[in-house]
Amino acid sequence: MPRIVMKFGGTSMAGIERIRSVAQRVQREAHAGNQVLVVVSAMAGETDRLVQLCREAAPLHDPTEYDVVVASGEQVTAGLLAMTLQAMGLVARSFMGWQLVRASGIHGNARVEAVEAAMLDEALTAGTVAVIPGFQGVSTDGRLATLGRGGSDTSAVAIAAGVKADRCDIYTDVDGVYTTDPRIVPRARKLDQVTFEEMLELAGVGAKVLQVRSVGLAMRENLPLRVLSAFEDLPGTDIVAELSGDGMERNLIAGIAADRNEARITLTGVSDKPGTVAQVIKPLADAGIAFDMIVHAATPNTGSSDLTFTVPRASLAQAMAVIEKLSKEIGYTGLLHDDAVAKVSIVGVGIRSNPQLAAKMFEVLAERQINLLAVSTSEIKVSALIAEPELELAVRVLHTAFGLDAANLNEGRAA
Repeated sequence: MPRIVMKFGGTSMAGIERIRSVAQRVQREAHAGNQVLVVVSAMAGETDRLVQLCREAAPLHDPTEYDVVVASGEQVTAGLLAMTLQAMGLVARSFMGWQLVRASGIHGNARVEAVEAAMLDEALTAGTVAVIPGFQGVSTDGRLATLGRGGSDTSAVAIAAGVKADRCDIYTDVDGVYTTDPRIVPRARKLDQVTFEEMLELAGVGAKVLQVRSVGLAMRENLPLRVLSAFEDLPGTDIVAELSGDGMERNLIAGIAADRNEARITLTGVSDKPGTVAQVIKPLADAGIAFDMIVHAATPNTGSSDLTFTVPRASLAQAMAVIEKLSKEIGYTGLLHDDAVAKVSIVGVGIRSNPQLAAKMFEVLAERQINLLAVSTSEIKVSALIAEPELELAVRVLHTAFGLDAANLNEGRAA
């Protein structure tokens, strides 16, 4: 009997009528003969409301108590969905994340270590639909721990891997993965297939469809993912290990990602010696601050250098505080920051074998007088840091230049 995990986001669970709609989708899968587990997010806006309450209660709040508060939203929707399914005649019950998911790391951004699958196996074998709150687990100290924003995606993938599900379906307010944000480029098109590698890079550079950690976990477990609309019965996007069929002839570039959640920090007059970068970056990592686009440039014959890197905009103040606290140990002459920047990226498996794609990206941006503040690359991604007011223009011109808004995407595959 096929075993599937269905994950529903906050907009899908925003009120009883939408929960009933979700229940109908779950009922269809159960009646089709599948064993079904459902992972749910809190109602849209609920987590933000709970976070604000924590800030009002204590600006420097205890992170373990913060987790207790913000995890409650998913518990509400899990219980409501289980009730709704029972009213429709299905055998269903809710579980709590702390019963199933073992997590470790920093409270508020914990990582999944293991899933206790035996309890779920027993319920599924008995014909029960299991409803599970996403975003939460139990830490090594026995306290409730949350997995970071978007963590319900990671919960769903981890649970699917733990129970050896045949696939994991992610239901969202969009009907799949698009070549870029349709709000920026109305001609953006839905992709039938995206590789794990491409989705990992897209999620990492600004695409909001899936949390990056969930994609990485699915890739390691080789777990088939589908991104589907929670509101319309439309074909979605399959996240796969390798493109197949017509997907093999798809454009060399899968999509253009835009990320406004960027801030740039520059340290000037830093000693040009081994260990300088580690001296700055390690304390940030220890504080749980993500970083990207590191540029370390030495000034010839001076013994000094400049170090520039990006952090999430929301982490800028914390990152600056960490660096200022270590100013004497690091020994810089200037500390600058800029939060009016953004990142635009091209992503596609074609980049691995075609260096001309990066050159084309830079040429296209130069033609529009868009200055590059920093650049980072991987095998299948090229990202450029630019001034934020130029972001939408950059996305539009790159989308067109790489043939992604052509009537047929295959017309641009040799771009």
